Amino acid sequence: MTAPLALAGISPADVASQEQLTDGFYNSVYRLVMVDGARLVLKVEPPASAPRMSYEIALLVTEELFYRVAETGGVPVPHVRHGGEGYLLVEEVPGITWHSLREKIGPEDQARLRAELGRVVADLHRLTGRRFGYPQRGLANSWRDAFLGMLDSALADAARFGVEVPEIRGRVAAKADVLDEVVTPALVHFDLWPGNVLIDSSRGTPQISALIDGERSFWGDPLADMASLALFGDIERDEAFLTGYRQAGGVLVFDESTRTRIALYRVYLYLIMLVETVPRGQQVSQQVRDSLAEALASLE
Repeated sequence: MTAPLALAGISPADVASQEQLTDGFYNSVYRLVMVDGARLVLKVEPPASAPRMSYEIALLVTEELFYRVAETGGVPVPHVRHGGEGYLLVEEVPGITWHSLREKIGPEDQARLRAELGRVVADLHRLTGRRFGYPQRGLANSWRDAFLGMLDSALADAARFGVEVPEIRGRVAAKADVLDEVVTPALVHFDLWPGNVLIDSSRGTPQISALIDGERSFWGDPLADMASLALFGDIERDEAFLTGYRQAGGVLVFDESTRTRIALYRVYLYLIMLVETVPRGQQVSQQVRDSLAEALASLE
């Protein structure tokens, strides 16, 4: 643990206790209780020699940006103490992941929390930038150019890692004109499955305390978040979330263009999930392959 502490400029003498957390899949994460009582979370990137997808370079720079921008809009996120090359230090937020609580939260609280999440995401999507794409990879002037570049990078990674994928580029390009409808870059988390939403039940009633792991965020179409918000599902059926999203000012009308754009983002998300199994040494999920095929079919 000395090396990660040194990277972040922390003296071991200032740390009362430390614990490595194992929920993450990419970065190394440590919980630190400081001598002065502060509770912090330190994230450290893998070594440069570790295999990774092309967009996974300098992810913690993007995560720091996400937290700082989101906080300005009142979105519940960890407060950044400081970050630097290869590390990010934030204040710990009370709560545990929604995913770990999935069997302990009843239907009524689930619906209430989904509506609350809808309001939080609507607040997130009001935050806008000037150009499109991943901040750490270089930005583009149009969402079409940014998204197709992101897709091409993932397809190149598939070839580099020897991952067999169906024909994707042509089928996406055939529908890419709908991307030109997106003219304002919104802040998109793009990894909003329940494992990245913290729930705090310390006051009795469960409530959302933070969105975490914003390392895969980008400036783009707010509809892109609907892919991970309904991972392996259909966001149109999530009435509680949609109610909360619209109550907080989020605009979401399910017309042909909306459904096409969401399908494009589901293709991209499932492609990433398929390719990343190789550098992470994981087994390919048949559910991911089936979901990718389903998303591609919906483009037809």
